[in-house]
Amino acid sequence: MTDQIPVAILCGGKGTRLKEETEFRPKPMVMVGDRPMIWHIMKTYSSYGFTNFMLCLGYKGDMIREYFINYDWNHSDILLELGQQKITHLDNGHDEENWKIWLINTGQETMTGGRLKRLKTYLDKTGSDIFMATYGDGVANIDLNQLLAYHQSHGKLATVSAVRPPSRFGELQIENNLVTSFKEKPQTSDGWINGGYMVLHKKVLDLIDNDDTVFEAEPLKILADKGELAVYHHEGFWQCMDTYRELELLKSLYEKGEAPWKIW
Repeated sequence: MTDQIPVAILCGGKGTRLKEETEFRPKPMVMVGDRPMIWHIMKTYSSYGFTNFMLCLGYKGDMIREYFINYDWNHSDILLELGQQKITHLDNGHDEENWKIWLINTGQETMTGGRLKRLKTYLDKTGSDIFMATYGDGVANIDLNQLLAYHQSHGKLATVSAVRPPSRFGELQIENNLVTSFKEKPQTSDGWINGGYMVLHKKVLDLIDNDDTVFEAEPLKILADKGELAVYHHEGFWQCMDTYRELELLKSLYEKGEAPWKIW
């Protein structure tokens, strides 16, 4: 049952390359359309039945806590009966009502590996030997059920989703010294990067020493050296939100109704 498999989302970084926004809020709370980035990521997972979320909080984590604690109040129709001091949340049919959200303080300066390590006590309570994990600043149209099935098929300790990064620059198609087409930041045709959307066995946490451990460095290197790191190739849409320009791209896609990650 996918709803029993926890989804760890790394939400604690300072997002310094997006300081226009992150000076005031954590990066996962930056708005894309009418919802914060973290909501878009969680909505994607829940569309595939993953509804048990563990949010690794750090920088300005109180804003993420307040958002979800007040979620019904802010996103539902409310009936106030002042004389009776009665509040009724009217049913809008939001499937977010089925979400279970663990709001875990993983430290202000903790690295990505350390944040995952701090979840161990709570992961043990779920009864699942595996968990999903991703970053709080990237969206994709990855088929998460296929990702999970692939992980379960090979028996390795970890699976990372490999994606083709967008080019840093626009791509020109040129004929006879004339530009015949221009593509804004197309995906590169070669080379793969870790796009998040990982599936991990809890044994992976044993490879994390402490709060200073960067998950993408030593733990993933050890897994690769041991032949325990599988890769799921995703050829579809993937986009992180590292810069203001990338944020504007995501906003534009969502507002025009052309967001590839919007599968709900």
